[in-house]
Parts: sequence; C-alpha cells; structure tokens
Amino acid sequence: MARKSTAFVVASWVLVVLCAGFIFFMSSNTDTGLNDDLGLFSLVFQDLKALQAQLLGPGVDVVSSIAHFCEYAVFGALLANALRCHMPLRRACLVAVICASLYGVSDEFHQLFVPGRMCDPMDWLVDTAGAALGSGLAYLQLRRRGREGEERLGKEPLPKR
Repeated sequence: MARKSTAFVVASWVLVVLCAGFIFFMSSNTDTGLNDDLGLFSLVFQDLKALQAQLLGPGVDVVSSIAHFCEYAVFGALLANALRCHMPLRRACLVAVICASLYGVSDEFHQLFVPGRMCDPMDWLVDTAGAALGSGLAYLQLRRRGREGEERLGKEPLPKR
C-alpha cells in the first residue's frame, strides 16, 4: 500500500462527505420539492418523470431507483478511494460497501421524517447494489492503475488475484 499525500487523503474524504451530503439533501426533498424548488435538479427530474410516463406508463417509478443506484455507485467508489489511503485496496472496497450500505439504512430511516417520503427496504437494497458496483469499479480501475504505475517504474507487477 503506497503512502498517499495528506492533500490527497483530505480531498478524498471531502468528496465522500460532499457525496453523503448530496444524498442527504436529495432525501430531504419530496417529489413536490424536486418538481419546483431545485433549479436544474427540478428540470432534470421533470424530464425524467415525463420520459418514464411515456415509456412505462403513469403508475411506474423507476427514476427513483435509478437515482438511488447512481448516487450510491458514486458514493461506493468515493468511499473505496478514500479508504484505500488507510488500508489495502481489497479491504477498502469491502469496507466501502458495508459503510455505504449502513448509510443507506440511515438514509431510509431519515426519510421516515420527511413528509411525502417513506422508508423502503427495496431502496436500501438498490443503494447497496449501487455501492457494490461503484466499489467494484473503483477496485478494477485502481488495481489497473497500480499495475501500470509499477510497470512504468520498472517493478515487477503484483500477481493477479
């Protein structure tokens, strides 16, 4: 595990906190708030809802699940990147999925207190799946980058696991 600069570590954790804050912010809004009060987010949300209604009918809501999945995929990747500063990459990616999943549980609990929102265990499963994908993609990218760096330095690459 190569030592990372303090600036890199701080920046990595700042990105994790910003992503967690974004997830909290989005969970604090109802459909009404997303429709009217959030500028660009509202425009994108309205367009996605209209497209969804056209393609799948008015009673289907996949936009919410896709949003959850994407938020947590980014969150899982950012967590894996930050945690690798403190532990081996493989362990960092596993811990990232666990932490993101626990944050998903707290996010669903938080939604119990937001008017118009509800706690949905399926959302938590989607969150965890997104975090697993994000962490897995981070693992593949960071592992590949590590191998390339070793080859440039003339070192023997680590064996594939």
